[in-house]
Amino acid sequence: MSAAKSKTVALIPARLQSSRLPRKALADIHGIPMIVHVYKRCLLAKHLDEVYVATDSDEIREAVESHGGRVIMTSTAHETGTDRIAEAADRLDAEIVVNVQGDEALVNPEYIDRVVAALYDDPSVDVAILVNPFNKRHSTSDIKAVLNEHDDVMYFSRADIPSDARTPNPPMLKAYHIVPFRKEFLLRYAAWDKGALERVEYNEYLRILEKGYRIRAVRVESDALSVDTLEDLEYVRKKMLTDAYYPNYRLT
Repeated sequence: MSAAKSKTVALIPARLQSSRLPRKALADIHGIPMIVHVYKRCLLAKHLDEVYVATDSDEIREAVESHGGRVIMTSTAHETGTDRIAEAADRLDAEIVVNVQGDEALVNPEYIDRVVAALYDDPSVDVAILVNPFNKRHSTSDIKAVLNEHDDVMYFSRADIPSDARTPNPPMLKAYHIVPFRKEFLLRYAAWDKGALERVEYNEYLRILEKGYRIRAVRVESDALSVDTLEDLEYVRKKMLTDAYYPNYRLT
């Protein structure tokens, strides 16, 4: 039986200074900035009580607010999205805080609900993440994950894991960065120093594993992607035209 529903808030970290695709948060997707697509889709999730964009950019704030969205302004000093949402979360009354990446323009609201339910269903789980099947080899911009028999994450890497050195084309899982935290755990985690493996892989969730804590993985089937390049942006623009959730907010 699931535990009683906790107050759950989504925070969407966003900044303008993206190295691979500058100003991508405001990239136009059929007349709507990408960050607004993410915001509107979060509103469709049943387990989210409130949704905010967390940003240090007045341009992003204005774009979100012009579409009726809510924004929390944060410091310009944050190195990661997790750091940014931790600052915002500290000001909010919530038990669970969901980090929804600002470049997940095709994020599925049902998958948000599914990964949040991992924390509702098991009080011992402090953080969870979505993972989905993946077969693109040698893509260092995609974070791959390997799991144990309990669906807890064993490791994240930009390399292809498990290795194909002995087994051709082993099945892989990609991290789909919708990450709910218990707020108390998020604030503790954000205060820790970077871990050694985090510094190697440039993935802040390794900090959790290095400290010996669990990350519960929830498996889904998704062809959504994080927008990192112009090619990704064109893919999202094309997919959006037949997307099941887009009609729910495109005229609002």
